[in-house]
Amino acid sequence: MSLPPNWYGNLATLVVLGHFAFILFVMFGGLFAVRWPRAVWVHLPCFLWGGWIEVSGGICPLTPLENDLRRAAGEAPYAGSFIEHYVMAIMYPTGLTRTIQLGLAVGLVVLNVAIYAWVLRRRGRGR
Repeated sequence: MSLPPNWYGNLATLVVLGHFAFILFVMFGGLFAVRWPRAVWVHLPCFLWGGWIEVSGGICPLTPLENDLRRAAGEAPYAGSFIEHYVMAIMYPTGLTRTIQLGLAVGLVVLNVAIYAWVLRRRGRGR
């Protein structure tokens, strides 16, 4: 049994929203450790996965899933990664280069090291 085409388009949109939420969590999820220290155990694997995808130049599995859903909806899929298509199109309209991608990965690491350093300092003062 297949779904009506517009349902596939709606599912693709949900995948995009989930993907974007995941990226935000990878970037800022360390902040959850301020309130909920066990959040580190969820954030760290997500952070490592997101960082690996950036550094390796890989494609997250959510991107092909979205493209498959778009195809099923009768829409044209896009080439490249989620970041190239959605995020970089806003930040860097000329496209994603390997140098920019590595710069984003370094920024991701620096941001999260700063967040975790802040969390650890804050926890140290509380004891």
